[in-house]
Amino acid sequence: MTPAHFLDGLRCSLCHTLNALWLDPPRALVECRECGQSALIVTDADDGRTA
Repeated sequence: MTPAHFLDGLRCSLCHTLNALWLDPPRALVECRECGQSALIVTDADDGRTA
């Protein structure tokens, strides 16, 4: 089980439910607990840029 963070004040783009989104950083995923819609997130480490 990975730690998830509640995203307060945001709506799901599919079902429009308020305050149902959770961020799971280790899996790079945002998920709606109401309808199950999920989206991958891009972090600085994932964008392919090099220093």
